[in-house]
Amino acid sequence: MRGLLLLWAWAAAVWLAVSAVAHPGRGGVGEQPLSRIAVERVVLAVNDAAHVKASPLVLGHKGENSEWVDVEFFHPNPSGDDWIGVFSPSNFSDAICESENTGPPVLCTAPIKYQFANFKNDGYNKTGKGYLKLQLINQREDFSFALFSGGLSKPKLIAVSNKVAFANPKAPVYPRLAQGKSWNEMTVTWTSGYDITEAVPFVEWGEKGGRRLLAPAGTLTFDRNSMCGSPARTVGWRHPGYIHTSYLKDLWPDSPYTYRLGHRLMNGTRIWSKSYSFKASPYPGQDSLQRVVIFGDMGKAEADGSNEFNDFQPGSLNTTYQIIRDLENIDMVVHIGDICYANGYLSQWDQFTAQIEPIASTVPYMIGSGNHERDWPGTGSFYGNHDSGGECGVPAQTVFYTPAENRAKFWYATDYGMFRFCIANTEEDWRPGTEQYRFIEQCLSSVDRQKQPWLIFLAHRVLGYSSCTYYESEGTFEEPMGREALQELWQKYKVDLAFYGHVHSYERTCPVYQSQCVVDGSDHYSGPFQATTHVVVGGAGASIFDSEFTTSKIQWSHFTDFDHGFVKLTAINHSSLLFEYKKSRDGNVYDHFTISRDYRDILACSIDNCPRTTLAS
Repeated sequence: MRGLLLLWAWAAAVWLAVSAVAHPGRGGVGEQPLSRIAVERVVLAVNDAAHVKASPLVLGHKGENSEWVDVEFFHPNPSGDDWIGVFSPSNFSDAICESENTGPPVLCTAPIKYQFANFKNDGYNKTGKGYLKLQLINQREDFSFALFSGGLSKPKLIAVSNKVAFANPKAPVYPRLAQGKSWNEMTVTWTSGYDITEAVPFVEWGEKGGRRLLAPAGTLTFDRNSMCGSPARTVGWRHPGYIHTSYLKDLWPDSPYTYRLGHRLMNGTRIWSKSYSFKASPYPGQDSLQRVVIFGDMGKAEADGSNEFNDFQPGSLNTTYQIIRDLENIDMVVHIGDICYANGYLSQWDQFTAQIEPIASTVPYMIGSGNHERDWPGTGSFYGNHDSGGECGVPAQTVFYTPAENRAKFWYATDYGMFRFCIANTEEDWRPGTEQYRFIEQCLSSVDRQKQPWLIFLAHRVLGYSSCTYYESEGTFEEPMGREALQELWQKYKVDLAFYGHVHSYERTCPVYQSQCVVDGSDHYSGPFQATTHVVVGGAGASIFDSEFTTSKIQWSHFTDFDHGFVKLTAINHSSLLFEYKKSRDGNVYDHFTISRDYRDILACSIDNCPRTTLAS
């Protein structure tokens, strides 16, 4: 009964700040599903005849980080808008409320996921009997399940379940690999419930079959006051746990390594994750097959159908599964912004890192910053909107490692074999005279094209070309001030490809400069560099609603696809590159082209005398 009273105290007064961040035609609806629940309006309607029961009580007996739970429930007066919420931690108290929430509420959190009671329960509306099979991941706290009526806008608390917990809720989970600041360094970042005062984090690693080494790890976290606004610092707040990063150095090119995450408790006991493996990066300029997957705007979805993912990020699981199926033929992933669309609901970062664990634990998973990670008024972001839900970049730059000089600025260069990637941050000013503009030019100009002939520019918002209806309505076909600021750099330093997200669809241009095709769009390009090909690949998972293309004939737009998908680049050797666009629903190739050139014209750039090319010349 005491637990029920606590839940009533919570339910009667939780305050919810809805962060609906619509982006007509350029970011999808952008709504976080959890923001639909008006928890602040919950009223107590406990019915002694109703019940919710969850089993098993303890998860992860064999070290699993993910388990399925059976939830059986009954409501004597059922309706079609009844729903089940999953809450963690299972018990709440007014101690977690911040002073900015004056008076009620006395409890301050939203559910981490929800599902309608009649989901796959066709007879529920008549019998009141229902059953759901829900997937839980280890998120450092226990769980409970609550039955509500009244829909999402006027919820009434009907019944609360027993508690369910993982055997070791603090266990190290969800490793994320990333390229270090040097080519022969791999970083491993993971999440746990262990503060450094409780346990020492480290990685046990070594060449496959070789001797084992121990590498120490640093630990970061953040608190509610690190968030810039609501819901991130109110109903969306959930402690992120402790984020650990270890640096595995002096790797041998292309060598296979194995590793596992460890924590040494103060009594000497060691807590271990399962074992993982990766292949070290090739030596810069090494002539071997090198394959990189690129996409933006993926987000997360629930494998059990929770949170109505079919209305929010329907393609994210398909994209994830297709990459996992082809993982043996992938060497690195670059996710250029709009990572998980947590939008201030911090539990979703755990959900996302769990979703991509099979990928990120095996190959470097490099990220860029998007509007849904960074933007918030008055915090220095280039755009003063509310898209981050009050996160203002803090979770993204903490949960993931990037080899940036300043991780808060989120721009960086990374090399992989024959590739140089220059990853910009469109949520900070990129125009001439800014620090980021100087970085972009330095990244493009400093590459040794004899070793790394394939020069790639990446950014979240479309700084190049997009024929989506939103950009058409602005009259720019780009993010304003985008290519005007950067097209001279792309042309001067002969950037092969520029990738963008933000628009939730796919588009490829011809090799284009100053809005004119220098070469007609084709499936094969050969000979000297002419101009950069621009690619929008923001359809990895988030809703494609309102990301349509213009019906006007655009000369530089060569191929468009209004669907979910991603790009795979394959450097065959120093003079041959294969580009493939694959759809997430079947993994098949729907657009492709090859580049063949000897790069004699490119090599002149190594001493910074790349001639500017204009259409007149």
